[in-house]
Amino acid sequence: MAAQQESPAIAIARAHVEAWSNHDFDTARTLLAPDVRVTATATQPRQPATALTGADDYMAGLTRFAQAVVPGSLRILASAGDERNALLMLTVEVKFGAGKATLAGARLYLLDDNDKIKTEHVIYYIAQD
Repeated sequence: MAAQQESPAIAIARAHVEAWSNHDFDTARTLLAPDVRVTATATQPRQPATALTGADDYMAGLTRFAQAVVPGSLRILASAGDERNALLMLTVEVKFGAGKATLAGARLYLLDDNDKIKTEHVIYYIAQD
């Protein structure tokens, strides 16, 4: 099936990033499959690659990361998707200590048969302001 601008998968992916970027971790968790898998990678050497499986490990990592995200700073730049797949390109502002930066990235999602996030692949870089 051809990609749709406002597909079901895009709606779920958008709800997920809106939740965690605003520190609503309970809502973010409700959108995950119990056996969710996430990978995250960046080209910057101080940003370690991540590979986690399971909602508990996923949420522990996401919560640690998202604490630095400035609530309300999410900007979705582009999206594409269909019933099961979604791709979001986005930015968020992050605050590490006294400094602020912009995190730019893309997030690729696969939903399971229950419309829960089964797989997420994240690529990103951090641009110092």
